[in-house]
Amino acid sequence: MWDYTDKVMEHFLRPKYAGEIENPDLDATVGNITCGDALRIMLKLDDAGRIADARFQTFGCASAIASSDALIELILGKTVDEAAEVTNDDIAEYLGGLPEQKLHCSVLGMEALQKAIAQYRGEKFELADEGEIVCHCFGVTDKLIEKVIGEHGLQTVEEVTNYTKAGGGCGACHGRIREIIAEVRGRVAEAEAAGGQDPRRLTNVQRMRMIEQTLDTEIRPAVRRDGGDVELVDVIGPEVQIAFRGNCAWCRTREFTADGFIGEKLREQVDPEITVEDVSEQLPGI
Repeated sequence: MWDYTDKVMEHFLRPKYAGEIENPDLDATVGNITCGDALRIMLKLDDAGRIADARFQTFGCASAIASSDALIELILGKTVDEAAEVTNDDIAEYLGGLPEQKLHCSVLGMEALQKAIAQYRGEKFELADEGEIVCHCFGVTDKLIEKVIGEHGLQTVEEVTNYTKAGGGCGACHGRIREIIAEVRGRVAEAEAAGGQDPRRLTNVQRMRMIEQTLDTEIRPAVRRDGGDVELVDVIGPEVQIAFRGNCAWCRTREFTADGFIGEKLREQVDPEITVEDVSEQLPGI
């Protein structure tokens, strides 16, 4: 049983915007019923160019229904340009979070919205129109995979599957997905080496996920070998607050470890502006 938030269940059980609009101004379908989730989104604009009405039709799970309903809640009243800024992280955050294995449902909503806007503007929808199909089980293109890797700092096939479903079927595309991960991460590294800015604009949700991921893969294995652990307490912009556990809580080099070893890893993997503060002594029971 998935651990859904109350808000996910509310939008799943009582969706406000399921249905159809006659003669919508924007209309797009993404996904494929024969190989997984599918979503159609329809939007109607008022005389001022704002989204006055919107409806969706979806073939999918509870997360797909809830994500579609939440997306419409987020874009009603916005202009097309304003709606174009809505991301899958905004959808997941509005719902109070989604299980990792269901994040692809929020990506599906974002993809449908972006495709509808591209068609309305007379533009090509690059994620589908110009992409190479990488995962034939679910019809996922290299463009969509590249997009989610770049925006979320994904590093494993499993993470890509969580966000796109790519690789969740027969597994034949796993090698190609790994190649795309390496290509995207390589471009980011080259930009950083050249003194440029990381092209990703991180939301707080994205930043926190990338920090947790770096802690899990790069930092916790090292400190646990010495009988310690580290807990993420809070993220306030580029400031990361952590607390040490176990043997690390009493280590005399704790201050150096915080903004030294941990800080350097986070600045390398997430954001060069990050600073790390040890707040262990401020927490009760530490």
